[in-house]
Order: sequence, then C-alpha cells, then structure tokens
Amino acid sequence: MKTKIIVLALALLAGLGARYMVQENETVEANVELGQLKSGDQNINLFDNADDRLRVVYFGYTHCPDVCPTSLAILSAALKSLPEDTLTNVRPLFVTLDPKRDDAEAAKEYAGYFHPMIEGASGSEQEIAALARKYGVLYQITELENSAMEYAVDHSSYFYFLQPDGTLVEKVPHTLNPNMVSDAIMRLTTATQ
Repeated sequence: MKTKIIVLALALLAGLGARYMVQENETVEANVELGQLKSGDQNINLFDNADDRLRVVYFGYTHCPDVCPTSLAILSAALKSLPEDTLTNVRPLFVTLDPKRDDAEAAKEYAGYFHPMIEGASGSEQEIAALARKYGVLYQITELENSAMEYAVDHSSYFYFLQPDGTLVEKVPHTLNPNMVSDAIMRLTTATQ
C-alpha cells in the first residue's frame, strides 16, 4: 500500500511538472512575434503583406560544413537563372538556426557571400525555435568533443516557399539541381500574378 501511495505521489508530481513546462512554453511562444527578425542592423518582418514578393526561406547556420553552403549555392544558381521580371517578385532569406553564434550581422554577411539578394536573418533562441516549429524545421544541437566548433546544429534541409503572410505554399528538399528551385519559383510567381 505504501508503495502505491509513493508511486501515485510521484506520478502526480510528474504530471504537475509537465503541465508547468507546457504552460511555460506556451507563454514564451505567445510573447514571440513570429517573423520579427534582424538582418544586419535592420529589423525585418518575414511576414509583411505590404511586400508581396514570394519568400524563399532556407534554415541553416553559418558554421555548417557542407549542407548549408551547398544549398545556398543552389539557391544562388537558381536566382541567377531567373529572368529579371521574376527576380523582382522573389525575396530569398537565410534564417540561422544558431543564434548563439550567428547574430544578425553574421547571418547577413554569410548569406551575401552566395548572392546579393539573399537576406540573412537572426533572432533570439525563442524566436528562431518558434519559427522553426511553425514550418516543421527539425534541428538539434550536437556537442562535438575535441572540436574548436564545440557543437554542430543538425537540421533538416528544405527550401520553404511562403506567401507574404507566412503561409507555406511549397517546400523543396535539399537538391543539387538548381532547376528544382527555379522551376518552383517560376511556377509560384506566375500563379500569383
């Protein structure tokens, strides 16, 4: 009987603890205004109906050894292949998943290495986590023993195509073919004109 009471008490405490964690997380997320990020020294709003361009968003980080530079090079090649009238209808963005190391200036500078149109953006850890959750971006910090980098950010790799209000209209998985990205841009910008 004594064991049952202890088990029930522990279960009750665990349930109350879980409820507190969920409520705390909801409070943090409620205080985070999605899409409010920084690029360099400027505040940017990812969701802005006054700017009717199609958003092409890539989530990554500047210390990424392979996937991010490859994906941003693919995005750059796709942008270079587009006609000028289509380019004016596109807003490409690189959003860091590592705001601890990538401040707004670092994200902007990194994105600019690939193409002058790609905006780099950062925010607080809570802002980035909330934005990643909204689009189903999977990522986790992995400690790297005996490495100067200290940790890596393992993450999913997609190009997210968003309407100005933030509605996801399509996502293209990591690819080595820039035509997959440029074809999606052409199709989606033509559909909205």
